[in-house]
Amino acid sequence: MYFFTKPMEASELLKKVRKIEIKTRGLSQNIFAGEYHTAFKGRGMMFSEVREYQYGDDVRDIDWNVTARHNHPFVKVYEEERELTVMLLVDVSRSRLFGAVGEHKREIIAEVAATLAFSAIQNNDKIGVIFFSDKVEKFIPPKKGRKHILFIIRELLDFTPENNNTDIATALRYFTDALKKRATTFLISDFIDDHDYSKALSVARNRHDVIAIQIYDKRDTQLPDIGLLRVADLETGKEKWIGTSSKKIRQAYSRWWYERQQQMSDTMNKSRVDVASIATDEDYVSALMSLFRRRGVSGH
Repeated sequence: MYFFTKPMEASELLKKVRKIEIKTRGLSQNIFAGEYHTAFKGRGMMFSEVREYQYGDDVRDIDWNVTARHNHPFVKVYEEERELTVMLLVDVSRSRLFGAVGEHKREIIAEVAATLAFSAIQNNDKIGVIFFSDKVEKFIPPKKGRKHILFIIRELLDFTPENNNTDIATALRYFTDALKKRATTFLISDFIDDHDYSKALSVARNRHDVIAIQIYDKRDTQLPDIGLLRVADLETGKEKWIGTSSKKIRQAYSRWWYERQQQMSDTMNKSRVDVASIATDEDYVSALMSLFRRRGVSGH
């Protein structure tokens, strides 16, 4: 059921980096440029002034202190910062090496992250990365430029973490402490994490614009009916045999996945974090476009 990826040779890695660069840079230039700017233009806004409320203004921008003093509504007016910061928080725990349906999670994570990175520099934003397992494995400070992005893509494909497990809360706390300036943050993971990250997510969301991108394999969601199957937890290394011919066992597994998804969804909703879930055999382009458009319409 579980498949592992071998470390890449240097020449193979360079080819893969080049292939991802061509594909994702083209996407960011030709498809995502306008959508990305519209979706995230509000993330780096600086307070400019207050003015009287006008029909159509967002009620979330009402300045209640000024409104109380004048006895009629005033809103805060913001202006867009010229230089914005985008952070990728990337799960590099061992479960990302899993691949049964479509590509390995690691490949999709790399392509999605690269597309977001190229979209950021098309918009003249800086981009940084935090790799995490159950600890912060590596912090790449935000910078601009193609060389910087190619370095990030190489690391996404070839980085070997010290630890195997996942702790999203640890990564979020580190990120919140490390970046004082407001950033647009993409949290990219399969979200298979037994720790409670709800509080850390809320704190991060209060300071930054946080978007969750879940990369999952269809085999994560249900067991195939193929008789006795040996499965392994990639993060703990524990193995066991499962009788997949049993309908009860298959239903229990599907229920476990559904409940995990519901818990994740509830956590994101409470923290007002947008989510895109992308299967390894699906077109991530349409999923990202849908996310960008949702945010553009809702005025995040």
